[in-house]
Amino acid sequence: MALGPFYVAQKLLETSGARGVAILMRHGETGWNREGRVMGRHPVELNDNGRAQVAATARFAGAIAPELIVTSPLVRARQSAEIMAAGLGGLEIIEEPEIAEVLYGHWEGMSYHELIEDPHYQTYRQSPTEHPTPGGETIAQVRARGVAAVTRALAAYPGKRVLFISHGDIVRTILCHFMGLELRYFHRIRVDNATLSAIQMAGDFAEVKFLNLLSDPARAFIAPFPIKKTPTGAGPR
Repeated sequence: MALGPFYVAQKLLETSGARGVAILMRHGETGWNREGRVMGRHPVELNDNGRAQVAATARFAGAIAPELIVTSPLVRARQSAEIMAAGLGGLEIIEEPEIAEVLYGHWEGMSYHELIEDPHYQTYRQSPTEHPTPGGETIAQVRARGVAAVTRALAAYPGKRVLFISHGDIVRTILCHFMGLELRYFHRIRVDNATLSAIQMAGDFAEVKFLNLLSDPARAFIAPFPIKKTPTGAGPR
């Protein structure tokens, strides 16, 4: 037998620090997701497909057995939390502002094709760990608040399986932290709408259980929004 599991088994016996399982979920789909539009803190609601995605996730999440939901207060996350709570037998929901979406400032509402032509975005894209969004956050600051929120919740509810419902980039940065990945690679982690990733923590040790678990796995190979630019003068297809 490989010795890796022996090491993990020993580390999971740690009794100091935060202990438990963080289940990270991105909210369900919205109309702006399908349009490739920056939502930021804008109060965008789930669309019908997003509600169906979350309901499907709730159906198979029973086997994972979350015991508590901690959610971003933004409407799309809160709606996702309520669907999950109902599907899992009425779990308690706690709002946590520190896992709200990245502050995107004047990028909010912009489409993908508008954003990639913005000079500020071109600078940010080259080094998001050093350059802040127009809302004033670097991706390192985003990670810091997300990791702090997860650690604080697990410390408050030791040994519990806590479902955190948040946003794509928050989830990516938290995963980078606990996987020991350089933050500049955060965009390499696929995080689809209404998907689950899980990390078991014991003190300063963390083991990744699974990443981007979907109720419909084929969706992972589909682009999240159309990326072909419509030719000038051409109507939508």
